[in-house]
Amino acid sequence: MPSTQRYVPRTDTDQSIINHQADLKSCSRCPEMIQPVITGTPVASSIMIIGQAPGIREGDIGRPFGWTAGKTLFKWFSSIGVDEAQFREQVYMAAVCRCFPGKNPKGSGDRVPDKQEIATCKQWLEKEYQLLQPKLIIPVGKLAISQYINAKKLVDAVGQQFVIDTPNLQADCIPLPHPSGLSTWFNMEPGKTLLQDALRLIDNHSAWKEIK
Repeated sequence: MPSTQRYVPRTDTDQSIINHQADLKSCSRCPEMIQPVITGTPVASSIMIIGQAPGIREGDIGRPFGWTAGKTLFKWFSSIGVDEAQFREQVYMAAVCRCFPGKNPKGSGDRVPDKQEIATCKQWLEKEYQLLQPKLIIPVGKLAISQYINAKKLVDAVGQQFVIDTPNLQADCIPLPHPSGLSTWFNMEPGKTLLQDALRLIDNHSAWKEIK
């Protein structure tokens, strides 16, 4: 069942995020996407984590990274001092697309959102940049990483820190691989070492130190 816990706003920015998410949850512009819209805690954080899109289970659970991939992801963050509960309360969780795209009709896994769906949902991200003014962006997986840096392979992105400097966003960017159970990249070299390099960079970032 979706979580019924009510988040209590602590700042005016928190209230602005609550209002923003209310608008976001009413969005139904992409006919192939399967609702509900999934959002994280409406916290005014200087850190944003950006996933690809909710999975099939997240609609029932009512929160992002709520199933198997999330268990792996939160193990990574626990290893650098922030457990799942603390993370969800102190990091703004977003995604390239906020609804479940459906299963891949040509194979295993979920359908990758198309360019129009990504473009339509991008307005919500841009509003969040404006409200939060984040210092650190953590994109998770190839699709999310590709929204911020030009890297053809995970080895060109994971384990490094980048600077985003656009009219809408000025922040550091530390990519992570997707923690999907279908992936072995982060359990084999060089992915295993590059993941640890990325987590070390996150742990040393000033924005991360503020939430520990």
